Amino acid sequence: MKTQRKIFGLLMLLNSISIWSQITISGKVTFKNKALKDVNVTLKDTYDGATSDANGNYAFTTTETGDKMLVFSVNNYEEIEIPVKLEGKDLTVPANLKAQINEINAVVITAGSIEASDKKRAAALLTPLDIYTTAGANGQITSALGYLPGVQKVGETEGLFVRGGTGAETKIFMDGNLINNYFTNSVPGIAGRDRFNTSLFKGNIFSSGGYSAVYGQALSSVLILESVDLPETTSFDFGVSPIFLSANYQKLNEGKTASWGIAGSYSNLGLMGKLFNFNTDFGKYPQGYSFDGNFRIKTKKGGFIKYYGSVDQNEMSVGSESLEADYDRNKVSLKGNNTYHNLSYKEKFGKYLINIGGSYSSNSSNLDFANLKNDVEINQTKINSKSNYINAKLVIERKVGRNTVRGGFELNNADEIMNYGFYEKNYKDLISSAFAETDLIFTNDLSAKIGARTEHSSYLDQWNFAPRAALAYRISKEWTTSLAYGMFYQNPESKYLISNNFDFQRADHYIFQVQKNSEGRNLRFEAFYKKYDKLIKTSSVSNGTSSASNNQYSQFADSNGGGGFAKGIELFWRDKKTFKEFDYWLTYSYLDSKRDFLNYPFSLAPNFASKHTFNAVAKKFIMDWKTGFNLSYTYAKGRPYYDIISNDGNNILRNQGKLKDYSGLNFSVNYVPSVGKKDSKSFTVFVLSINNILGNNNVYGFNYSNDGNSRTTVRPPVNTFVFVGVFVSFGVDKTDDAINNNL
Repeated sequence: MKTQRKIFGLLMLLNSISIWSQITISGKVTFKNKALKDVNVTLKDTYDGATSDANGNYAFTTTETGDKMLVFSVNNYEEIEIPVKLEGKDLTVPANLKAQINEINAVVITAGSIEASDKKRAAALLTPLDIYTTAGANGQITSALGYLPGVQKVGETEGLFVRGGTGAETKIFMDGNLINNYFTNSVPGIAGRDRFNTSLFKGNIFSSGGYSAVYGQALSSVLILESVDLPETTSFDFGVSPIFLSANYQKLNEGKTASWGIAGSYSNLGLMGKLFNFNTDFGKYPQGYSFDGNFRIKTKKGGFIKYYGSVDQNEMSVGSESLEADYDRNKVSLKGNNTYHNLSYKEKFGKYLINIGGSYSSNSSNLDFANLKNDVEINQTKINSKSNYINAKLVIERKVGRNTVRGGFELNNADEIMNYGFYEKNYKDLISSAFAETDLIFTNDLSAKIGARTEHSSYLDQWNFAPRAALAYRISKEWTTSLAYGMFYQNPESKYLISNNFDFQRADHYIFQVQKNSEGRNLRFEAFYKKYDKLIKTSSVSNGTSSASNNQYSQFADSNGGGGFAKGIELFWRDKKTFKEFDYWLTYSYLDSKRDFLNYPFSLAPNFASKHTFNAVAKKFIMDWKTGFNLSYTYAKGRPYYDIISNDGNNILRNQGKLKDYSGLNFSVNYVPSVGKKDSKSFTVFVLSINNILGNNNVYGFNYSNDGNSRTTVRPPVNTFVFVGVFVSFGVDKTDDAINNNL
């Protein structure tokens, strides 16, 4: 018994010593004076520690003694170590953490830019699927962009007219390479279509101003398209409609490291012309064909080699009533041919990411203008043009800490020949460019982009230097704000140039943006100001030339004395959350712009600029019906129109006014019978689309007689257009895409 009492007493003594040697370490963890919860607090090289509570407080006991390190760690914050001396007394150790700065968490600069890609789906505003399912877009990228803020509704000619800029002031790129002649050849008053299939691209960045120094020769905006890397599997698909036939085959190798594909299509509007009452008198309805091919190779290091090539032809002829007493009718005929090749290579070599590529475009357009009297051609003017363009670009990028530095070189060579009646013009120009840019991440809430670009035109024999800068700041978890400034240069359009006594046209952009991003919702507000300088001024080659639709071919530049401005505000709201499986967006644009350019006698509001534009887009897929319903609506305040003539070298404004307001309601429905079927190896979609379902009689402008006493109206080819088609795909199940996984 005595021995047991001694052992028990010894244990009690050891226990009391142990309790006496324990100390408590406590404190509060904060970030910018705000409590941080779930922070792991540990004594380095021990198992002693705790986790901070909702108020940032932590506490734990330890029997360790001596000099130790107290470690604080949690995701998205920098880990810190605080030295402590354990001498048997309780300690209070507060800690103030710093945000961990990295590219993923850093605020993104979005002023003037809308990005949609697989990498940034949370911020995606216009994915390829959005383009296909937007009523009225007809599957065209540029048409779908017309439902975003800043893009003007201009139906009589092709191009993206952005924030008071002409269609020629927007440039389009594929995998970093310039696409010349993105649109099909056209006749005056009828817009060309996109040459490129939307399914070629996995994402896009549309910048309506203040864009990166990597891109140049665009006064207003750029559209940057990124092609698909590899197809999901080998597949074949075809489409059938009263307008076109199309087929596409894509072959993926067994190792899923390479693919090739071919596609072809034929289109003819003749059948629809017999079914609908067209505003345009087509002697030959628009028709054409196209073929394209591609290959894609994934390298061992994860890089890609991509090639895309295409060839197409289109033709049409249009008749109209003559406004001149000497003739009964006018006729214009078109035959156009185009070839395009694009090759790009992207690879990482050590710390450097290399992007190198080039594109080649060859285009010919043959236009025949004729005046008829008693069905006999009295006058005929042929306008033929041939052009060849070569673009080459090298971009080198490297991470320096958390920041990114990039730079490179670009060459653009143009070789054009135009015959206007008996007059022939040759235009050759080599634009050499160099650029550098850095993405700076100061904190997760503050980042900047600073860059510059310099260009030399061999035709103008001029240099330019264009600095650009942007800044973004995260106000709170959901709210960010951005600022952007840029100086942009562009050669005058070659069709107006008869000498090289000119300078670059210039535009300065100032953009302010506030944006809120939350789950399923996006709100953007943007204000902008653009100042134009050295815009070209033109005059007509002969007196009495009116503002008829072919007047653009008889204008030639005589000075760089033009200028102007554009300012406005834009709102964008998209909501996928409020209503179940229902997606909608609303946009509003206010534009105040004036220009003194081309044949304008003085500063005027551009005839392509509407002061107020409103868009609404809505989408709903009903699973039980296997059907998706899509609506879109556009309202635009009437644009100004002008009748300008040249008399003794002076441009005179003879008639002017405002067009009626534009409005159009579009509807489409997609029926997907394969939805819900398991292990489906085919995919079928039936499509019904109706543009301008209410039949509004929209007007794009007027053509005037030489004496100005009579005019004809420029209208869409048809008021209401109905499209019916079926698309079938074998080898890949696209059901999720049909339902729209963004809903």
